Amino acid sequence: DDVSTPEWLVVDYDYPSRGEAPPVHLSWHGNLKPEILNELRDADGRPVEWGSGQLFIGTQGMILSNYGSHMLLPTDRFANYTRPEPSIPESPGHHQEWLNGIRNGVQPTCHFDYAGPLTETVLLGAVSYRSGDIVNYDSATGAIPNSKRASALLHKEYREGWTL
Repeated sequence: DDVSTPEWLVVDYDYPSRGEAPPVHLSWHGNLKPEILNELRDADGRPVEWGSGQLFIGTQGMILSNYGSHMLLPTDRFANYTRPEPSIPESPGHHQEWLNGIRNGVQPTCHFDYAGPLTETVLLGAVSYRSGDIVNYDSATGAIPNSKRASALLHKEYREGWTL
């Protein structure tokens, strides 16, 4: 419809190589269906008990995570895995980070320079779905040169007094 996307959506993103880094393909499955999680098993073959979170699927395994914990799957393959030292400070939670920012000027873990492009990426999946076109997005200009239908979804007319 003109307002939203389906409850469940699969979006494929392809990023070109950057310097020495190779191209990257990312497949995002929004609102992962519970039956997919039911297929995940721990080392003893029991279903993995998990609430909401993210499932990252790589060529050698998976990481199931949320804001407080993570699990490497299959668990038997990673039984002897040693975690690297943390490089990001542990978060006290979104609300506390927001309050710390207001009260003390502390930059949150998911500050806009990080969260903005991440949100932009997810929303471009919705733009592609709603326009029916594959989107070739130019992040430097904020334009979609290959699709007038998709481009029309990037901006809207704001009511008088509410402009950016």
